Amino acid sequence: MDLLTVFKQGDGVLIATFLILVIMSIVTWTLIATRTSKLLKAKKANKASAIALWHAANWDEATQKLADHQSPIARIALNTMKAKARYTSGGATVLGAQVPMSDLLTRAIRNGLNKEISQFDHGLTALASIGATAPFIGLFGTVWGIYHALINISTTGQMSIAAVAGPIGEALVATAAGLFVAIPAVLAYNALTRGKKTMSQDLDSFAYDLHAQLLNNEKVKED
Repeated sequence: MDLLTVFKQGDGVLIATFLILVIMSIVTWTLIATRTSKLLKAKKANKASAIALWHAANWDEATQKLADHQSPIARIALNTMKAKARYTSGGATVLGAQVPMSDLLTRAIRNGLNKEISQFDHGLTALASIGATAPFIGLFGTVWGIYHALINISTTGQMSIAAVAGPIGEALVATAAGLFVAIPAVLAYNALTRGKKTMSQDLDSFAYDLHAQLLNNEKVKED
């Protein structure tokens, strides 16, 4: 049984089952390509941004260098430095700024981290859902195909092995199609979740260093 045979000879339920599996497969591979590309680009950009920041002579030079970077580290650093600049220039004029410098920096970095990490959640729910439901959709198509095969056999009255094995074997293709869709989705979900976890660890490490560096510089100025 191939897809053309399904669409030519299958009923509406079987055609709908295969169409759902085809759509799921397209969504899965689209998410794999886009999310993997985004994750790899972000990790590469993070390395370049970290080097640019820690090799700068001062914060003004770091700000100029990071302005052209499109990476989570650059955005977190720039937003944190802006928050620090507003705090030091404007003082505690608003309720949100009426906290010690350390707490304000912690809040700015935490908000930046949550915003950046949340970008890598997109698509994971869809992959998990496809991986969990595609085998059952394929199994449904198989059960439906076997049911109609048995109905046809009972109508024609043919009880030979060929009359039974052929239609049932073709119906099992739906289960194989479900597994063909589900396995890449599950593997991609695990790989992207692992990638997101390592990204989060890298950003946490950078956030700790950035917080310590900004506070130490402030203490040096006060001394």
